[in-house]
Amino acid sequence: MRRIGTLIAGGGLLLATACGGGGGGQTGGASPSKQETLSVGFVAEPANLDFTSTEGAAIPQALLVNVYEGLVKLDQDGKIVPLLAEKWEISEDRKTYTFTLRKGVTFTGGAPFTADDVAFSLNRVTSDWKLKIKTQLDVIDKVEKKDDTTAVVTLKRPSNGFLYAMATRLGAMFSRTGVAELATKPVGTGPFQLGSWKRGDSIQLTANPGYWGAKPALSGVTLKYFKDATAMNNALLTGGIDVISSVQAPESLQQFADPGRFQTVEGTTNGEVVLSLNNGRPPFNDKKARQAVRHAIDHKALLDTAWAGRGQLIGTMVPPTDPWYEDRTGDYPYDVAKAKELLGGKTYTVKMRVPNLPYAVAAAQVVKSQLAQVGITADIEPLEFPARWLDVVFKQGDYDISMINHVEPRDMGIFADKSYYFHYDNPAFGKLLAEADQGTEQDQAGKLKQAAKLLSDDAAADWLFLFPNLIVAKKGVTGLPKNAIAESFDFTGLAKQ
Repeated sequence: MRRIGTLIAGGGLLLATACGGGGGGQTGGASPSKQETLSVGFVAEPANLDFTSTEGAAIPQALLVNVYEGLVKLDQDGKIVPLLAEKWEISEDRKTYTFTLRKGVTFTGGAPFTADDVAFSLNRVTSDWKLKIKTQLDVIDKVEKKDDTTAVVTLKRPSNGFLYAMATRLGAMFSRTGVAELATKPVGTGPFQLGSWKRGDSIQLTANPGYWGAKPALSGVTLKYFKDATAMNNALLTGGIDVISSVQAPESLQQFADPGRFQTVEGTTNGEVVLSLNNGRPPFNDKKARQAVRHAIDHKALLDTAWAGRGQLIGTMVPPTDPWYEDRTGDYPYDVAKAKELLGGKTYTVKMRVPNLPYAVAAAQVVKSQLAQVGITADIEPLEFPARWLDVVFKQGDYDISMINHVEPRDMGIFADKSYYFHYDNPAFGKLLAEADQGTEQDQAGKLKQAAKLLSDDAAADWLFLFPNLIVAKKGVTGLPKNAIAESFDFTGLAKQ
């Protein structure tokens, strides 16, 4: 057996990212004796609090790591490190994972966390979860309790992606007695617990007094939701909030230029802003029509116009933080004449249904203008996000073109499911993913590069830009993460000076 995970002594793990895999309170923050609180502004409020049955990033953004913890998590560099498991071992055939659990961990409902909860939580992904991403754990053959603090997971085959998936929402640990009301009453082991939820306005998290790890420096965090970027900016300017979690109007950053009052953090994410094309119906069931769209988009002009040049052009569903990233921005250079040639003189009118989020509304106007130059008329319809967009576009697939920031880490595999809202269907793509997952690390990188190239060649979608991690906060707020490369906004390392 090869030991992979180790307990990091003397104060804990690194602060994790704004959009994923947080520190589980292990950043060694001071006890919240001064009852310090923070208010953080967000744009997408959860429809409910159950990320096992509701798609979208808003719920794990609020609850993962903060309320729910997994056996492992991602650190700021995207490495897998211990959380509820203090260590783990992998068998030589790479099919058996033995997790040694921390002692003295309890759920906020009072029940102890044991290997029984590991088996319950992982088995429940298959039996009860409603999300399409649950198939990432289909590789599990069985989960067994060796004793209260040892859980053994046996896979059907070797999998490079298994442990990484365990660092996402799929690996969240649930209480066997705490899943009856997941939509309104989350029960986790994390450093925070749900205090209150004022629908349409805010969610309040309060420090968990029984938390097993180092206590967070804050006694509470309020997640304040805004549908208007200007309103969120004004809230920070007037002291209504302490942090803007993700700037929704980059051109407005000059408002926060006073270093005596504000600070700006700029880094990267793994959120690909995808121009979604419905491969399942005309005109985009025709590869040439999809290729025409890719040639019709001037990506640099779009980024400069819609998002003030913030972000990165990538041309792929793989962010630069992944080992198999290749710059594919040259695959379909901006070429109006080529786009018209591919369309063969035909013109189309299409439904462009986008979420009513600032980046999508701004970028949609640019896309509409550029597509018009090649003979594609796009009728823009903003849909309320998350509820309406998830229902009409994601579930029903009733759209021709859409646009969304796909923030889930290492999510290229969503294109392997032809029932997913892209309706992309190429068995060769799925075969490459399967070979990448089962092979060596070198095989994995090589096959995933091939898969990304195939996806681009097929013009399964267009990738507008990589969303930046752009945070503005009051001076004196510490622990703000530079990069956002997973799903949770981790509050455990934040503090006020």
